[in-house]
Amino acid sequence: MSGKKGKSYNARTISASGILCACLGVLSLALCSLTIVYTEYRPERVALLYLAIYLGVLAVIFTANIIAYTVTKRSVYNFTSSVTQGISAQFMQKLTKPVLICDEKGKIVWYNKFLREICRNTRTVYGKYMESICDCAVEHIIKGDSVLGAEARFFTSENSGVCTPEIYNAIGYEVEQDGKMFSMVVFTDITELKTLEKRIRDEETIIAYAIIDNLEELLQYIQEGYGSASEAVEKILEKYFQDVGGFVREYGNNRFMCVFDAKRLDALEEDRFSLLDEIREIRLGESTLSVTISMGIAKTGGTLYEKERATQAALDMALQRGGDQVVIKTKDGTEFYGGKTKAIQKRTKVRSRVIANELISLISKSSNVIAMGHKFPDADSLASCVAVSRIAKFCGTPVHIVIDQNDTNLKNCFQSLADSPEYNGLFIDRAQAQDLMESDTLVIITDVNNLNICESPEIVANAQDIAIIDHHRKTSDFVKRPNVVYIEPSASSASELMSELLEHILPQGTLAKPEADLLFAGMLLDTKNFTHNTGVRTFSAALYLRNEGASPLDAQALFKTNLEDFLSEAKFESNVEIHRNIVAIAKNEVDSSDNINRVNASKAADRLLSVEGICAAFALCSVDGVICISARSDGTVNVQRIAEKLGGGGHFDSAGAQLRGVTMKEAETLLRQTIDEIIDGKEE
Repeated sequence: MSGKKGKSYNARTISASGILCACLGVLSLALCSLTIVYTEYRPERVALLYLAIYLGVLAVIFTANIIAYTVTKRSVYNFTSSVTQGISAQFMQKLTKPVLICDEKGKIVWYNKFLREICRNTRTVYGKYMESICDCAVEHIIKGDSVLGAEARFFTSENSGVCTPEIYNAIGYEVEQDGKMFSMVVFTDITELKTLEKRIRDEETIIAYAIIDNLEELLQYIQEGYGSASEAVEKILEKYFQDVGGFVREYGNNRFMCVFDAKRLDALEEDRFSLLDEIREIRLGESTLSVTISMGIAKTGGTLYEKERATQAALDMALQRGGDQVVIKTKDGTEFYGGKTKAIQKRTKVRSRVIANELISLISKSSNVIAMGHKFPDADSLASCVAVSRIAKFCGTPVHIVIDQNDTNLKNCFQSLADSPEYNGLFIDRAQAQDLMESDTLVIITDVNNLNICESPEIVANAQDIAIIDHHRKTSDFVKRPNVVYIEPSASSASELMSELLEHILPQGTLAKPEADLLFAGMLLDTKNFTHNTGVRTFSAALYLRNEGASPLDAQALFKTNLEDFLSEAKFESNVEIHRNIVAIAKNEVDSSDNINRVNASKAADRLLSVEGICAAFALCSVDGVICISARSDGTVNVQRIAEKLGGGGHFDSAGAQLRGVTMKEAETLLRQTIDEIIDGKEE
């Protein structure tokens, strides 16, 4: 009805405009004729009169058309707006999706009947905030993805906090009306889609690789029982994975593939992979030595090839961390379970010979070599870098070591090398190293595998070729895959690993005595004078260094300290507390900008192990506001797991961590909690 009236009104308006224009035209012609007949004929006056009349007629016609156009447009606009508003309102009411509109303050001002049906336990939602009826705020929806939207669930009753089982996808739009902003939210039921997604995710096949990581090493002590031990491990694996609906197949010598559904992985994680403990109970004959396995699992998604590569990488990491553990690679990072036993040293040196050949080849093809250890280096870090420089010189490749030459902890070490001119210019700082970087520069990192705490992470980030030689357990994946990775957690020190490489590479009698002394000192430091974490290979490396001229007395002299440092060490020993009857915690609460505090902390932790009944020792100090923790163990407590929980890392019986933004008291509390979690087996 309103449409007909609008159309009739428009026609009348246009007709009236036409008649008015015609009348004005006739009137102008009549005026012209009268002027010619009744006025005195003067051409100049007649011309002016004609011009005036003509312009007046044009002005009248133009004005009339403008009025007609405006009236017509307004009528059409009113008609269109009326129809659009009516259709929009009916459409949103009949739309089979819940819809609501909120004002600028987030209060609901309108909603359709389908939203009312969902909120049937709420009498009215007018004037309510959206958070009172669902678990998602309107601001979050508006600022979210305009295509994917946000997930939302409605409460069973207002502000109940209990949601209905249905899941909705909420998409928000901002609209302006009469100078005010409104938010319209449209909900789409995606419950069925989410159920299907969960089913697909739960039924996804997970493949785990497992390997008996120390059986061959155990056989060097016991020759019989090989087959029975391998069979016992396979039976435990089969039973463990059959209980979760999976199966196990042996695909190589002491290598197993375990297949199960992804939904079962959560249960295995809650169980903290108790099969590690079961397998650890297996003994060879009458021996007390345990059999251990390593396992790699990936839940990263992707193609089958990508999953297989990720699973193999997880297994490799478990082995590089010393074995007896499960490593799970996820999209967000890496998770570790187990690792309760120390790594057993390998009997053969086949791998060190292979690494030596790879390293020589890589160094020879490089234009120059830059070596570095970890931040705040110790004798082991410096010695391993000096060994790298010796190999590079043997290959005829220019080499430099990035290190802080002002570190008082290494004063004696630098002095021992100062007498030889071949070490002049060998040590450089970070800025100088940047100037030496080229496209084919080889960066060799020793005594650390976490690239974030090496001496110069920015140089590593810019290098195309990288080699890593370390004896600490691997804590994370490498962003850029190194050309050579030699990580042996069973080794006592980086100096031991480098000594083995030097033995394969250098002709006998070519290692300089200062270098041999320094490498011997590095081994003394990490083995606590050959009393911890030693094996056949450790003493074999020491024998090689002795043959090259290393003197235990000269090596021991590198650790001598002055009286000030001696008194600083005493501060730790005068502030010791015993936790759980087996853990000693020492503190030096005086903040210092000198790195010597950190060194003294490690020495104090070492000495505390000599106290009767102490199985693990932790020394805390403050360096430039950062709480540094040195951890040591007699082998019964895995301090590396404790340090990892605190953001650090290290070795089974020697580790460390740094805590920022906390006080000494807060750091001690956090340390005690972490010790309890690890010892009680309750870590998350």
